[in-house]
Amino acid sequence: MPRIELAPEVGEDFERILDHLVSHQAAHIEARLREIAAAIDVLETNPLIGRPADNGKRELVIGKGQHGYVALYRYVDSFDIVFVLAVRAQREAGFMR
Repeated sequence: MPRIELAPEVGEDFERILDHLVSHQAAHIEARLREIAAAIDVLETNPLIGRPADNGKRELVIGKGQHGYVALYRYVDSFDIVFVLAVRAQREAGFMR
């Protein structure tokens, strides 16, 4: 089973998402953050589930609409590790990393 490693910047992504949800007085903030974390955990058993992206990366779509996020990751089969590189709201413009 692959191991999941989060890039340090993913912590900043979660902080930005949390700040956005709080500033907009979103409902069920904890549940929404747990949903993102649970979706990332799925990569342990299905590391190729995400849609292909540039340069061997993949995108895991999480939720939809106003509750939609995308996790950018790379699965390195030879080491059996999933590197989560970034998490963004689906409405945000692309990934910078």
